Amino acid sequence: MARTVAIGHQDFETVRKNDYFYIDKTDFIREWWENGDSVTLITRPRRFGKTLNMSMAEKFFSVNYAGREDLFEGLDIWKLEKFRKIQGTYPVISLSFAGIKETSFLETRKKICQTITEVYNKYDFLMESDLLNKKEKAFIQEISVDMEDYAATSSLKVLSDYLCRYYGKKVIILLDEYDTPMQEAYVNGFWEELAAFTRSLFNSAFKTNPYLERAIMTGITRVSKESIFSDLNNLKVVTTTSDEYKCAFGFTESEVFETLEEYGLSDKKQDVKDWYDGFTFGGLSDIYNPWSIINYLDTGKFATYWANTSSNSLVNKLIREGSSEMKQEFEELLKGGVLETVIDEQIVFSQLSTKESAIWSLLLACGYLKVVQYTLDEPSGREYYKLALTNKEVRIMFQNMIRDWFSEEEPGYNNFIRALLADDIDAMNEYMNRVAMATFSYFDTGQKNSVEEPERFYHGFVLGLMVDLTGRYVISSNRESGFGRYDVILEPLNIQDNAIILEFKVFRPKKEKNLEDTVKCALEQIEDKNYAASLTAKGIPKERIRKYGFAFRGKEVLIG
Repeated sequence: MARTVAIGHQDFETVRKNDYFYIDKTDFIREWWENGDSVTLITRPRRFGKTLNMSMAEKFFSVNYAGREDLFEGLDIWKLEKFRKIQGTYPVISLSFAGIKETSFLETRKKICQTITEVYNKYDFLMESDLLNKKEKAFIQEISVDMEDYAATSSLKVLSDYLCRYYGKKVIILLDEYDTPMQEAYVNGFWEELAAFTRSLFNSAFKTNPYLERAIMTGITRVSKESIFSDLNNLKVVTTTSDEYKCAFGFTESEVFETLEEYGLSDKKQDVKDWYDGFTFGGLSDIYNPWSIINYLDTGKFATYWANTSSNSLVNKLIREGSSEMKQEFEELLKGGVLETVIDEQIVFSQLSTKESAIWSLLLACGYLKVVQYTLDEPSGREYYKLALTNKEVRIMFQNMIRDWFSEEEPGYNNFIRALLADDIDAMNEYMNRVAMATFSYFDTGQKNSVEEPERFYHGFVLGLMVDLTGRYVISSNRESGFGRYDVILEPLNIQDNAIILEFKVFRPKKEKNLEDTVKCALEQIEDKNYAASLTAKGIPKERIRKYGFAFRGKEVLIG
């Protein structure tokens, strides 16, 4: 009989006691312990089992779970005698920053301090111990949501000292989702303040802590060493391109296919692969997203389970406000193409608004892109990656994200699409001006006025066309001469539909008197350059090819 699929449980004890569906990842404990690294930072996309594995590690090592062999019997780690002897023999400090998503530095600091306070509350018995003097007990009483910086940043080191003395053994520290507050800090504009605070906390806990046996930190991204890890030269970093722990997070294809057989879903293997495969960790490909697999087992329906577990606010912001060149590359990704770029796995958040490769690096770390091919240029030492969208689920997520760009003016945008298909130029002009007026500033980075860089909006608009007309048209764009020639061709999939050519042009006051002249130039260019040739070559009659010139002057649009 198939095991019960229980959604959302991240506590290892709960999963094991109730015999819920679980794929054995306890070999992670053996691999980490035998590697012997002092502080290990492991980055994986969200919902890939980081929290469950950290809970597993806590239950295995913590003195609070001594004698709990029932949690591990039958699992890989329990087959090794030397590890059975280790179970339940270390003091463990376990905490998570996963829920810290505040929008200001002061509130974020309070939430971190609250998390630390809750950890201290688990060790109230230290106040009764004769091992601590009055000053040391007074320090414990200072631990609170509003504690001073000196107390907050040294708190984990001090607690390590007290627990080490109490148990006669150095401590293991487990910090889950360390970078969640960092991403919120970037989005909400308090990165520098939080980086300084976190740097002091991490230095004290993981670098200058003589009471530390070992530590694990998990997160989605590897924040640059210069930002918060400047003093941690004892840090072992394991990213998605590393071979260490490549089987420990996510489900391998063999694990997924065995599971489908257990639940009588063997005939769905290819569909499951299309939707949820595509992740690569180190040299291991065909890694599946656990969250979506578990939800599919529960419902029997294919959906964007993983993609819908987060607001994706940072990714949305970066793509929406990205340069026209970035949006062009994203067009290719949405069409199933690849992009080639340099990847730096040390995410420098301050570069995300200025360095395109930093954005692609973040999207790779977050799991939205997969590595198709890797090349090392030996003379320069630069690493080049060919990247593609990870799978069907991710592609649908981005399509929905792009639709949401126009949500504030959704009726106008949808009406524009209908008017375009109906060849209603008056309605197209009315609706397009409403869409542009409502959404121009939405595509602005805040550094430059979008009226001065209108292509940010235009290219976002083309992405919107691609998404809304998918399944009816194949949309291609030709940008060989830069933005001065940005034509869009809509090739119908149904022979009964008309083909459409759009030519975008920005009003040039030195060459044109008004927007009508700009529209005329756009239409002339369509004819002079014979843009319809590719359509007629495919057998589409000339009378079924409609041509439109779009003229833009700031937020004003004229279509003819």
